[in-house]
Amino acid sequence: MKRDECQKLIDSYVDWLRQGLCVEEVGEACELTTPFLDRHNDHLQVYAVRHNGNIVLSDDGYILSDLRTSGLEVDTPKRKMVLDSVLNGLGVRVENNQLIVEASAKNLGQRLHSLVQAMLAVNDMFVMAQPRVASFFFEDVRAFLDSHDIRYTARVKLAGKSGYDHGVDFLIPKSKSRPERILQAISAPKKENTFAYLWTLSDTRAARTGGSDQEAEAYAFLNDQEQAVGGDIIEALKAYRVTPAVWSQRSQYVAGLAG
Repeated sequence: MKRDECQKLIDSYVDWLRQGLCVEEVGEACELTTPFLDRHNDHLQVYAVRHNGNIVLSDDGYILSDLRTSGLEVDTPKRKMVLDSVLNGLGVRVENNQLIVEASAKNLGQRLHSLVQAMLAVNDMFVMAQPRVASFFFEDVRAFLDSHDIRYTARVKLAGKSGYDHGVDFLIPKSKSRPERILQAISAPKKENTFAYLWTLSDTRAARTGGSDQEAEAYAFLNDQEQAVGGDIIEALKAYRVTPAVWSQRSQYVAGLAG
């Protein structure tokens, strides 16, 4: 592309920004509505107030509150590390659950752009990236087991009767009163994920026990933080002698896992 064509691209982008921006006075603050959309297709809003000669820009707590409403708390070391890595690169900090930057008259535009970038990045990294959400639910289940002093080995490979190896999230060893227990953390309880776990159990139970008298107990921790678990999933698990451990009711399963 020629130089004048490139300049037209810049002009077009700036025009889109300018046309998409609007501002209102809200108490002591200015409420700036941007053309950038969040995961709900709502326009991101930034609030500006004067403080000690500078201008403080914030999201008024929207981004982290929205994640919390969706069932995702940024309250573990791993999650905080991910959050900090995103914010530090943009010069944004968290204060009272708000994303905040300070600006002067000279760098106001740049700092505003950094805050909007941070709002979009945090929203995307924590909510839209399903593999990351899955690892977070695994972490939640592990923290739950640790909090109740339940013995386990994490991320175990089990050999199946078919000759294939299968990965399971947690394995609780046999005790005097209970057989071995296999646990899987299913962050998105759908048919595909559930059936994959049932195949694992079908293939590994016979290979490990050699008989139904010593069959391993099986649990599926089902993430219902964002939506209810379907009845068809529950029934399928029960049909294969798997305890459907719905996350919101996890306290009910402590005795069976700790024995």
